[in-house]
Amino acid sequence: MSRRSWLTGLIGHGVGPSLTPEMHEREAERQGLRYVYKVIDQPDGLIDTARLERLLASAIELGFDGLNVTHPVKQAMVPLVDETAPTVRAIGALNTVLIRDGRTTGHNTDVTGFRRSFADGLPGADRASVVLVGAGGGGTAVAHALADLGVRRLLVVDVDQVRAAALAATLDGHAVEVETVAPTRDGLGDALAGSAGLVNASPMGMAAHPGSPVPRELLRPDLWVADIVYRPLETALLAEARATGCTVLTGAGMAVHQAADAFELITGRTADRAAMLRDFDELVAAETSTSRDTTGERNR
Repeated sequence: MSRRSWLTGLIGHGVGPSLTPEMHEREAERQGLRYVYKVIDQPDGLIDTARLERLLASAIELGFDGLNVTHPVKQAMVPLVDETAPTVRAIGALNTVLIRDGRTTGHNTDVTGFRRSFADGLPGADRASVVLVGAGGGGTAVAHALADLGVRRLLVVDVDQVRAAALAATLDGHAVEVETVAPTRDGLGDALAGSAGLVNASPMGMAAHPGSPVPRELLRPDLWVADIVYRPLETALLAEARATGCTVLTGAGMAVHQAADAFELITGRTADRAAMLRDFDELVAAETSTSRDTTGERNR
């Protein structure tokens, strides 16, 4: 008899409002599975390796089948798992841990999630030269996805130049020229002037980090702009890019495809991605409506 019951969780900071648990549970319900997805928040946002080790050991002991991992522990979790997929070894970050017979294996569905979202949303985009803002775990995953998509020149901008250089090193051997760019207005302006696209993989634009990582005057209509932030879906960067006339890609596709990829890894079942995209739209719409209703109550 095939397995029908699954236990999963999400580890990260500020993950209480995440849409990933609901997307997983809705997809499982469609497939007739009993699927419980627990949220394991790291309240202080600090990386505590000893605590992560205890959480992983507890998940194994309690019979979890897998875990999703997000900011800020995608890189800290890598040395704690028993095995890693080739992509994780290449980029040094994971976002999914499979647990089988007491052993753990790290995977990264951010790479595949962004790659599929880009292929769906910007299929004809010029990939000659792209500026990437943010060189953390998410940025490194996006960089590898862009390399897989055939980007020939990648300019990496990060306030931490050591981190930017570390990202560049992970792409050694790939058919992409990587340059690090000074995190200044002039540095960013020069990089964008010779590029066709821009991807924001930094936290800038999230509800907790409002604003845009790129001054509006550096945008131009022939530039395509992608953002991996999906809370809010319409970030300040994307709003300004739309107003400028740029073609834009929101973080919705990456959010759904990385969740679908993780669901498939954990359950061994094929996810209905079209249905999960509809779920995502419905959840975002409901969240937006609730936010407006709450604001209205306060103002009355």
